[in-house]
Amino acid sequence: MTRRHALALTQSDTTPSYAQRGLIAVVMAMALLMAQAIAAKAQSLPNSFADLAEQISPSVVNITTATVVAGRTNEGPRGIVPEGSPFEDFFREFEDRRGDNGQRPRRSSALGSGFVISEDGYIVTNNHVIEGADEIMIEFFSGEELQAELVGTDPNTDIALLKVEADEALPFVPFGDSDTARVGDWVVAMGNPLGQGFSVSAGIVSARNRALSGTYDDYIQTDAAINRGNSGGPLFNMDGEVIGVNTAILSPNGGSIGIGFSMASNVVTRVVDQLQEFGETRRGWLGVRIQDVSPDMAEAMGLESTEGAAVTDVPEGPAREAGMQTNDIIIRFDGRDVEDTRGLVRIVGNSPVGATVDVVVLRDGRTETLQVTLGRRETAVAVPAAAPQPEAEAEPEELTLSGIELRVLTDDMRDEMGLSDVEGLVIVTVDEESEAFEKGLRAGDVITEAGQQKVTTLSDFEERVSAAKEAGRKSLLLLVRRGDDPRFVALGLED
Repeated sequence: MTRRHALALTQSDTTPSYAQRGLIAVVMAMALLMAQAIAAKAQSLPNSFADLAEQISPSVVNITTATVVAGRTNEGPRGIVPEGSPFEDFFREFEDRRGDNGQRPRRSSALGSGFVISEDGYIVTNNHVIEGADEIMIEFFSGEELQAELVGTDPNTDIALLKVEADEALPFVPFGDSDTARVGDWVVAMGNPLGQGFSVSAGIVSARNRALSGTYDDYIQTDAAINRGNSGGPLFNMDGEVIGVNTAILSPNGGSIGIGFSMASNVVTRVVDQLQEFGETRRGWLGVRIQDVSPDMAEAMGLESTEGAAVTDVPEGPAREAGMQTNDIIIRFDGRDVEDTRGLVRIVGNSPVGATVDVVVLRDGRTETLQVTLGRRETAVAVPAAAPQPEAEAEPEELTLSGIELRVLTDDMRDEMGLSDVEGLVIVTVDEESEAFEKGLRAGDVITEAGQQKVTTLSDFEERVSAAKEAGRKSLLLLVRRGDDPRFVALGLED
């Protein structure tokens, strides 16, 4: 074999086959996809928050409040040692030398955060930051200090609006749409933690639609570090928009453990708009008492789902004027589905006062649409129902069913319990091992309805029980009053 032939043979042996070329193409495609994925991931992870912090810092402020506290009286030496302590005489002598004996007014101060929302000096913070303050000082990122005036507050959402007068237009930040924030999105918190001055922390949205204790709560949960002093400061998205106002933390030791809460901007903006226009909030008012529909309530009422809000009482107000009744289940309000009582309260509260809205209710298995003209929640006053005409008193009787002992409510009982306008059956005793006790029924509770019908005698109650059993119900829906608070309880029926 000549050298030329040998070389040709070698070259032929090193040429990839068709199958090899296909495998190489697949490997290269996979490598390209991996490179693109890595690039995309690198793009989603910011190299630094420095540019964003530089952009938004001028709009974030530190807030210092001062309050005059009256001198202590009848507390012993300045309230710092217990009465009878061996140190009491020592501290009393010290105060006597001071000449005030603890009676002179003192000034206390508090720190918080806030942010500017307009070039003419409107500032948002938490209500608890400035509550009761006699003086509010604003420190800007530049070091300038200005005194602020309180425009208005909303304790329900813990939001306050302040105003400063500045010689020049102030740097401000816009609100973003908190509903577009997704769990896992990057966020940045800014403020004055523990009085350390302007500070930035970053994290992600950990959860949304959290409720703490307020009626109108809608919190964004974040693991961005939030500590005392951060209250009232902004929570930013990556576009430099405020999507929350840092308000609270969950912590066993008072410091950040990665569970912080910011009131959602879509709640805050509505409050701020009303505070700017009126100096106070003006929320819609429907005028009903409601509770969630539990699974056993749904079974007792023959409902297919637990969605909606069950009406437990309709006092004088917009809903009564529109024809709403106790036992109605509100399923739609102004074109929006009602999932539960919290959702209904928020929808109604965000509706304008005086607006006429369609409210769809389930009543006796059918839907009805009521037109309700909303009142104003802040000025709503419950009007007590007219006292019923006196009726001939029946002899006290007793009935025991499903662990509860019932007796007809007499006039003497009404007077004793302060229930002059209530009719029904009073629970005398509750077996502590019964289902009734587990569901919260207690002696002194008054059953006003059973099976969605009024009960005033024991025979009424027995008829409702028989009717429920004949209909194949496993439980009987009771409307129970404890003081002024009505609620539904589905009580299991004995076989």
